Amino acid sequence: MRAQATQPEGGGKARRRKVRRPLQRGVLAELVGYHLRRTQLVVFQKFAEQVGSTQVTPGQFGVLALIQANPGLNQSELGDAMGIDRSTVVAVIDRLETRGIVERQPSPHDRRSNALRLSAAGEALFAEVRELVKAHDRDIASDLSAGERAQLMALLSRIADAE
Repeated sequence: MRAQATQPEGGGKARRRKVRRPLQRGVLAELVGYHLRRTQLVVFQKFAEQVGSTQVTPGQFGVLALIQANPGLNQSELGDAMGIDRSTVVAVIDRLETRGIVERQPSPHDRRSNALRLSAAGEALFAEVRELVKAHDRDIASDLSAGERAQLMALLSRIADAE
């Protein structure tokens, strides 16, 4: 790696920054999983920049969205929908309940499980975050036409739904 001097705006002392040579991706360039992971990293970074002030993570947003759309669902249903195990669901719900965003109530159908609902504060937070996430989603897909976006969504769903 070579170092290249850069002059800061307004004069001052020059700083050195490394000029990186482009790396060959080799077999990675051919792998769908590699491209999905690179994309996920970019999406999560931009999510943190655009939504992070709410202290809601992408995973928590998914949980809130499912609870909001399905009031009364239980933790097992939530875990199945999110593709996460029971202990992870419990930890996420514990954090959201501590923040006063989610409420656990005894299920009217099964005394062994809890029905999940957003609290009033959770509904308000979700409404705010939903708008930020919609703007984030428009931003990350801004280089795609409507048709390309629809095609991408369909292809990603096919991959996710394949068994």
